[in-house]
Amino acid sequence: MRPSGRDLSEMRPISIETGIMKHAEGSCLIRIGETHVLCSASLEDKAPPFLKNTGLGWVTAEYGMLPRATNTRNRREAASGKQSGRTQEIQRLIGRALRAGVDRVALGERQIVIDCDVIQADGGTRCAAITGGWVALRLAVNKLLKAGVIVSDPIIDHVAAVSCGVYAGQAVLDLDYAEDSAAGTDGNFILTGRGRMVEVQMSAEGATFSRMEMGQLLDLAEAGVGRLVAAQKVALA
Repeated sequence: MRPSGRDLSEMRPISIETGIMKHAEGSCLIRIGETHVLCSASLEDKAPPFLKNTGLGWVTAEYGMLPRATNTRNRREAASGKQSGRTQEIQRLIGRALRAGVDRVALGERQIVIDCDVIQADGGTRCAAITGGWVALRLAVNKLLKAGVIVSDPIIDHVAAVSCGVYAGQAVLDLDYAEDSAAGTDGNFILTGRGRMVEVQMSAEGATFSRMEMGQLLDLAEAGVGRLVAAQKVALA
């Protein structure tokens, strides 16, 4: 039995509300159960220096967690003068994931920065950030297309992410914090709307896992990403 009472293949409730921020070119608030992440996209007219004169665009991300996103207050990273290794790893992951769904030639020499701020955490924050970040990215690109700044849509596919793991000896979909903190195996699966894999992060937290278990988790992830992509489409309709 899962702590939440959900079935093994049952996700938490999903909602994506767009247009949350007045000034951002694209924004949304994604809620997956009790995990809530505010995502915004900002357009910059030039690409990073390392892409100068290449004709390629860039999508990057920044990630942060508000001090009371968790049950105890976390000190703001700005107060310590540097980001933690976890934060740096997550924002690099978000950037890699979102770039997988973009034709950087069609985007042209410009940059889109995706900001993901966790306002409440209950497991799966990086997955929610990727899923919501894609919606913010889509909205920002829509503005470029509408304004005629670009003529070809650089978005080639949806991108979404979900966590899966082995909890109490069973493969489960969409781990909340209670499951994540006790899972024997924990994984994050990033897929495109067509089911192509972008990145898989898996680790044996308390027990090693078999090839069969990995296959079970991937099956769950494919179903979960399908539901997330459907939620993205509803939000953008």
